[in-house]
Amino acid sequence: MSIAALAAQTRERVTTRSVEAFLRLVPEDSEKTRSTQKFFAIFLTSIASLGFLALLGINTLLAQDAFVLSELKSEAKIIADQREAIDRTIEMYASPQSLSNQAIALGMAPSESSVFLDLTPVASALSEDSEMTRG
Repeated sequence: MSIAALAAQTRERVTTRSVEAFLRLVPEDSEKTRSTQKFFAIFLTSIASLGFLALLGINTLLAQDAFVLSELKSEAKIIADQREAIDRTIEMYASPQSLSNQAIALGMAPSESSVFLDLTPVASALSEDSEMTRG
């Protein structure tokens, strides 16, 4: 045998043995292992999908609450404006000039002399009477 033939045989043996050694490093993948990995991948995908759907639902509810909140704020502003308008109307009717005009329209006349009631004698008479009882 020549040296070239021996070198070719040696090269062939080395390549086949190195391929076998490389294949031994990678574990065999059985059907059971593949099905377990597939189930795990499906499980993780479904959990992630449910989480994203829950997050989407929460964000949708928060957005709806924000719209309701803005509507309530605008209603509160409208009600405050109405209350202010009513208060201005009441103040206008309760002003002294307005009351005077309404009294004149009803036929009332302004008083020429002022009369004040003096309640001091009545109060002293009540304080002297000690026989009063509560009923």
